Amino acid sequence: MTLLEMSALYAESAAALRRRIGELRQAARELKDEEDRRLLRRRITELTPLLQETRELAALTAHYYDRSYHRHERYTL
Repeated sequence: MTLLEMSALYAESAAALRRRIGELRQAARELKDEEDRRLLRRRITELTPLLQETRELAALTAHYYDRSYHRHERYTL
């Protein structure tokens, strides 16, 4: 598997995470029970860094071999 192919998979995963976070936000708005809302907000908080990291990895793997691309500091050795 090439990095470009991995990039597409990361982009798909980011889209799935984005959809799921949207679903959880909608469900939290519709709930009446505060405890259930708190649990959903906690899950959203847990998924948000995963979404950010997946987006960053999609960009990194898509442009890894581009000379003009400045690599993300977080993923360099």
